[in-house]
Amino acid sequence: MNNTWSKIVLIVTFYLLVTSSIFGQPIKVACVGNSVTYGMGIENPEERYPAQLQVMLGNEYEVGNFGHSGATLMKHGYRPYWNLPEFKEAVDFRADIVIIHLGLNDTDPRAWPKYRDEFVRDYINLIDTFKQVNPDADVKICRMTPIFTGHSRFESSTRDWYWQIQETIEVIAEISGVELIDLHTPLHKRPDLFPDNLHPTGEGAKIIAEKVYGAITGDYGGLIPASIFTSGMVLQRNKPIIFWGTANANEIVEIEFNNQKRDTSVNRSGKWEIEFPPLEAGGPYIITISNGNEVISLKDILIGDIWLCSGQSNMEFRLNQAATYSDDIKDANLPEVRLFNMQPVAYTNNVAWDKETLDKINRLQYFTKTEWKRTTPETAKDFSAVAYHFGKTLHQETDVPIGLILNAIGGSPAEAWIDRFTLEHHPRLVGMFRNWKNNDYINPWCRERAEKNSELSENPLQRHPYQPSYLYEAGIQDITRLNIAGVIWYQGESNEQNVELHEVIFPTLVESWRNAWSDDLPFYYVQLSSMAVGRETWGHFRDSQRRLMYEIPNSGMAVSSDLGDSTDVHPREKRQIGERLARWALNKTYGVDDIIPSGPLFHDFFIENDTVYLSFEYAEGLRTSDGKAPRSFELAEFPGLYYPADTVIEGNVIKVTSSKVKTPRYVRYGWSSFSDGNLINIEGLPASTFSTQFNNNSR
Repeated sequence: MNNTWSKIVLIVTFYLLVTSSIFGQPIKVACVGNSVTYGMGIENPEERYPAQLQVMLGNEYEVGNFGHSGATLMKHGYRPYWNLPEFKEAVDFRADIVIIHLGLNDTDPRAWPKYRDEFVRDYINLIDTFKQVNPDADVKICRMTPIFTGHSRFESSTRDWYWQIQETIEVIAEISGVELIDLHTPLHKRPDLFPDNLHPTGEGAKIIAEKVYGAITGDYGGLIPASIFTSGMVLQRNKPIIFWGTANANEIVEIEFNNQKRDTSVNRSGKWEIEFPPLEAGGPYIITISNGNEVISLKDILIGDIWLCSGQSNMEFRLNQAATYSDDIKDANLPEVRLFNMQPVAYTNNVAWDKETLDKINRLQYFTKTEWKRTTPETAKDFSAVAYHFGKTLHQETDVPIGLILNAIGGSPAEAWIDRFTLEHHPRLVGMFRNWKNNDYINPWCRERAEKNSELSENPLQRHPYQPSYLYEAGIQDITRLNIAGVIWYQGESNEQNVELHEVIFPTLVESWRNAWSDDLPFYYVQLSSMAVGRETWGHFRDSQRRLMYEIPNSGMAVSSDLGDSTDVHPREKRQIGERLARWALNKTYGVDDIIPSGPLFHDFFIENDTVYLSFEYAEGLRTSDGKAPRSFELAEFPGLYYPADTVIEGNVIKVTSSKVKTPRYVRYGWSSFSDGNLINIEGLPASTFSTQFNNNSR
């Protein structure tokens, strides 16, 4: 809705308030809807959304609840709102403000498939009906509250029809020129408030009331920029610079930046956004954000490259824990490398969390408030070792300011980082949500740890960072409007139990983030390391990660198997990993051709008599790390029946034979969970685990 219409609505609302006050008449607000408006499942009537809205608005308003359970918007639906007593009561109420929330029951097979072509006309007629009895009525319609995956018809029909209706409601708002209140977005990430997957609890009703209160009053708590904007930050170079936040509706927000002033009117949802043109690397700059009453000043702002550093504990692993920590911390004086260290309110250790922590997690307050910091020994020691060395290497090679956003949680599975809409619409992964602590999509260790952390919770829908979509909703969603250069990712240990499933999950995660940023972000990730105890799947998993690199465009993989610890899932040699990730970025993203991005990557093979000949990418100077014969090669005639092989390096080709295999067909390398492979290239970079049995790599 444009700013002119917003101002008209605000003037009308103000007029109603003034005239009502003069004549002692409260402003009447009619809440029209179905069971969500009525408050089904909420035993205390005072917790239903219209009742909570009444308290928020005060005595100058009179709020009426005209919700009826099961009501459809469409006149030919199975229970048309038009035929119900609440409809007549709402019309007779002659409301000054009408809030309509209908459509959920129209997703029923008895309604939408048969009468969908009548939905727009019926909704417009409903709006017009309220305007006919009070021509000055301010009618607002709502995007529907969520229906979650546990609903009995979710996959069979409701999911698809729900979104068709949701999009149709937006069209109706445009046609009718009425305000659209978004009840979906704030509640879609709160499944813990929907015990039956359809009806919110009293806390969920409060969120609805707050959204409606804001739409009526325009009060959103004043000027608040997005939390990512603090002094000392880095803004992405060579891309539009976008600032956003919230303020009271119809206020004018002005930003002064780089000797330019730009302003915008805050929309009726309390949101604002201001865009500045791209800049080259440089700074420092000062940014001033104001709304006429408040002024916020951000200082020491640099323009450079921002990288999101995410995953699980090996990305989280701190610099002061790394093998080279004493020298690393002492040298960590990099004023143009800035750190945004997103830390959790509680680590996923084997402990039961207290009620306050559990409540924060349900409210998506899992990450503590933080600010951008310059890289100093004090700030670097508690930052990711991998991310630090990645950023340091980029800065030293490019002389460009670097911003690093650390958002990594120990033990987290990849599905926790994927947005809910994507998982809900994925034909295979949608099942991850169903009773997630007991389904075998999720790593058993993750389920057990979540149970332990949550054992003091009284909420059967208690959320946890390992729950599908949780970490996206708590830690990623709010920063996706910030342009960035790319992503580095170190994760996989919590998905290793099902290699084939991870081959679906990981590309889906990359797609999810690229869609969220509307950008083909570079995505550089770390292959699982080596470990001897209880990691029987890791050979298969490492090869799968290698093959995924060829399936996911604009990606690259850093090998870490040579740095593993036979008994610890957290190897301490982190400097090399950060530098190897930086090689991919420097070569592929920054175009530094003379930097080799990787060790030898299997490319192709042919068989001649009893010998297999292997060729590799990045194979210049092919040799072994210890000067001994190549190790960890195996040969097979039949899948799964491998024998140790004799291996000879000839130039950039490797010859593989075995006295036990006269008709070889398959070769694999570095397959054991704790690999002792020693193949490297001229840069000393290690070769990846591979198998010719699953060969599909062709860039």
